[in-house]
Amino acid sequence: MARQTFEIPCRILVEQSSEHFHAHVELPETVAMEAGDRVRVQGDPISIPFGSREVFERTATVTRAGPVMRSLTRIAAYFDLAELYEVSFNAGRIK
Repeated sequence: MARQTFEIPCRILVEQSSEHFHAHVELPETVAMEAGDRVRVQGDPISIPFGSREVFERTATVTRAGPVMRSLTRIAAYFDLAELYEVSFNAGRIK
């Protein structure tokens, strides 16, 4: 029932340009993330100049969620998704 924590190498792709602004963490294919699991990337903050794209190799700490936290995360995700269903349609024309 205890949380399992382990360290694993990861790759971070960072791009900052007028077309893209993102940072993605890629874990090895052998690590399957599930609901409630957490990933914390170790190391100094990353800063790159505008208009560039860089790849960094770091170490990540993965903490597996226990059965209770996994269930609570799934329930919370269901209700977050249900908020998207609250859509109203107007049968008439907007004046």
